[in-house]
Amino acid sequence: MVVVLPIIGVILLIMILSGVRVLQEYERGVVFRLGSCLKDARGPGLTLIIPFGIDRLTKVDLRVITFDVPSQDVITRDNVSVKVNAVVYFQVVNARKAILEVENYLFAASQLAQTTLRSVCGQQDLDSLLIERDAVNAKIQAILDRHTEPWGVKVTLVEVKQIDLPQEMQRAMAKQAEAERERRAKIIHAEGEEQAARKLVAAAILMEPHPVTVQLRYLQTLTEIGSENNTTTIFPLPIEWMSVFMPKKG
Repeated sequence: MVVVLPIIGVILLIMILSGVRVLQEYERGVVFRLGSCLKDARGPGLTLIIPFGIDRLTKVDLRVITFDVPSQDVITRDNVSVKVNAVVYFQVVNARKAILEVENYLFAASQLAQTTLRSVCGQQDLDSLLIERDAVNAKIQAILDRHTEPWGVKVTLVEVKQIDLPQEMQRAMAKQAEAERERRAKIIHAEGEEQAARKLVAAAILMEPHPVTVQLRYLQTLTEIGSENNTTTIFPLPIEWMSVFMPKKG
């Protein structure tokens, strides 16, 4: 009897220790007892389960998971073939659903992200895909979050990282951008010429009642020409001065 009691104590101690589980702050434990899932998830901290196959504990990480969606071949609404990749941030908000409602929530979420990325980008034309990036991100996030909610998974953020265009499309867009810059430069130059012409007209109207101002401007121009190192100087003359040398009509 004396020998049996220590043996029983050692067996009980082993049973207790084999049923001890430690869950970190970011972990929750889903317990299955004889195949049936218990209602509430365990953790964090120290938790006890019935050992020897009666209870089985599955740990679930509640931290935000970052998933890099591989490049997907997408044909946009205006029939342009592009490669698009993205990054998805999601986390488990209900550990029990994440284990019971889907076989592998990580794999399921990644596959859903790929198909949704292709579908949403294929509904956009190239210009909106390049310019309205925030709207595309929000649409993908809403679709993913709606489908992952029954799994206890919350999609917190979706970002389209890169859009790779074909070489010929890149060259065409570069030519378009260059033509647009030239158009803006010509418009600015034309507007400058128009403003200068308006100023000249206003100056001419202002000097018309006072002919002496024209002569003063003429002398000022000669002074500016003479101050430069020129080998040849051309003196412009008023057209009325040349009328003396022109033949008179009979």
